[in-house]
Amino acid sequence: MLRCADGTLYTGVARDVTRRLRQHNGELSGGSRYTRGRRPVTLLWSESAPDRASAQRRERNIKGLSRAQKLRLLREVGV
Repeated sequence: MLRCADGTLYTGVARDVTRRLRQHNGELSGGSRYTRGRRPVTLLWSESAPDRASAQRRERNIKGLSRAQKLRLLREVGV
């Protein structure tokens, strides 16, 4: 989960979190349209998954949470 410069939260799936963060911050090409206008972004939290399908299910679950629920999740994992 990323925190954008405007305070919004962004959730996505990536095989290489470091590379993807660099993309979102414009250091490499390929960042999302959402984060492009909200730079810089910082990594708040990540978790691994056994496969892409599991990662996408988890992403969908997190994206379905309200902002308050996402912030609570971040507190629970120690962020």
